[in-house]
Amino acid sequence: MSSVVIPALLQTALVADGRVWWLEDVARMVETLQQRWSLHVGAPFEPGGQAAWVAPARNDAGDDLVLKVAWRHPEAEHESDGLAVWNGAGAVRLHRVERHERSIGLLLERCRPGTSLSSRSEPEQDIVIARLLRGLWVDPPPDGPFRPLQVMCDQWADEFEQQTNEAPGHPDPGLARVGIGLFRSLPSTADRHVLLATDLHAGNVLAAKREPWLVIDPKPYVGDPTYDVLQHLLNCEERLKDNPRALADRMADLLNLDRDRLMLWLFARCVQESCLSPSLGDVARTIAPG
Repeated sequence: MSSVVIPALLQTALVADGRVWWLEDVARMVETLQQRWSLHVGAPFEPGGQAAWVAPARNDAGDDLVLKVAWRHPEAEHESDGLAVWNGAGAVRLHRVERHERSIGLLLERCRPGTSLSSRSEPEQDIVIARLLRGLWVDPPPDGPFRPLQVMCDQWADEFEQQTNEAPGHPDPGLARVGIGLFRSLPSTADRHVLLATDLHAGNVLAAKREPWLVIDPKPYVGDPTYDVLQHLLNCEERLKDNPRALADRMADLLNLDRDRLMLWLFARCVQESCLSPSLGDVARTIAPG
């Protein structure tokens, strides 16, 4: 039996998703990479995440590193490619990567002290998130592997429509039709296409020595930079509920984005998330385009 410890949160998520079979893949890959990359690997971080096994590590040179073994799923397929393009500018550095059929192993820079940006006030988070996004929005390499944002939006829209078919009347059909229509159409109307993180929020930003804050766990696509603000907005739950327009306007101003376009994206994303988060349906109703 493998000696690799699996955090409880990861085990619970895999059971809930019907992916218990992946536990053996994780243990096997951790042991393989530990030998292949000459690593001394510690116990996994707790509580950990739901789609990856992550632990501190050191190589024979004593470098302070992180070993991440992730389940290969569509949104995160090009994490290593994005990190390679950014090359440490605003994001953790990628040292090595190895892909297997169902898993991917990454050897990453470790952030010290590693405190999450979510420990800071939300107004401070706004400023840090905006600064990081401005640095991440680079032109994608012409021969890069990155998929267009349209692919992700279409996939999520299809899933939303399946969910609403299984639970007709929720959310409001008219709101759903307009919102998910925008979610499908907005990617193609962008006048700028950059490399996106798509899942940048305070929980995915850690304090570091090399730079004050570094991004972890990006899910890169190429497309409209306005989209990239949305996850931060959704994570600011109380401000989003109390005054979504003021919150969106603040981020639009910090990033020199079109306010109206960001509001359309926010409305569309709130609709898209509303099946699982009914409170976002309430936000969508308050900001629905006239």
